[in-house]
Amino acid sequence: MKESGWRIALITTVPPVAAAMAPFLQQLGHDPVAVISARRRGPAPSGRLPMGDETAPPGVDVLLARDKWSVEPLLRACRPDLALCWGFPWRIPQSALEVPPLGSVNCHPALLPRHRGPIPLAWAFRDGDGQFGVTWHRMDADLDTGAILAQATVPMLDDDHGIDVVGPRMGAIALGLLPEVFKRIAAGDPGDPQPTEGITWAGHFGEEYATIDWSQPARQIHDQVRAWAFTFDLSPVTGPIALLDGRRVRLVQTSLTDPGGEAVRVICGDGQPVWIVESVPAD
Repeated sequence: MKESGWRIALITTVPPVAAAMAPFLQQLGHDPVAVISARRRGPAPSGRLPMGDETAPPGVDVLLARDKWSVEPLLRACRPDLALCWGFPWRIPQSALEVPPLGSVNCHPALLPRHRGPIPLAWAFRDGDGQFGVTWHRMDADLDTGAILAQATVPMLDDDHGIDVVGPRMGAIALGLLPEVFKRIAAGDPGDPQPTEGITWAGHFGEEYATIDWSQPARQIHDQVRAWAFTFDLSPVTGPIALLDGRRVRLVQTSLTDPGGEAVRVICGDGQPVWIVESVPAD
């Protein structure tokens, strides 16, 4: 199979992903023909525009699927050689994944099989991994279980406190892997089966992780706050909640070094400080 000139459909709800992918694919000699996104069932998160006229890459059709069963007919209408998925909330039916002759490939922000599931970045903080991962893998009927085409690690920095900080760095690594991914696809390479050891599930947080315990080490508390920042308000409970000067607050951002300004310094269980950069009333 030739390695250029492919018609590629992008499946994503994240405008920055589409904005970065489309020109990069064109530089590689491919034709990004459409972005298939998901129709929102509610308003977009504060400060984040949904996929649409204002956010779509120039010259690329935008198709909004009403549910996961709409993805297949929309893909058929695009006539893609390959589908690339990156940041999509629904498990796509197998019949849709089989529409492109070259298959469907997903970018998952973890070192699969570690942290399969909806919020892998959050679990990288929760588990104290010290790094993030990027995996391009073939898609199948299950979630994040397909054969691996390329992987890389991304350093985790102490001031990684939101997707706007981490996303561009991870995106650059992911895009840099695509030439290797395309070479394997062109050769008909099915990819490497995921190991059966080291499988973890990055599911939504519950009450057991929703409360800050100031007796814990400063870094563990800092990572807990950052983990919640990467749940993208998808978890069924609200966190992390802390008692601060007798008030219940939700911690939004912390720092392990003094950021100056009005940040509140708290000594943690290991005798080390953490600074509360931003918090809001919990109630």
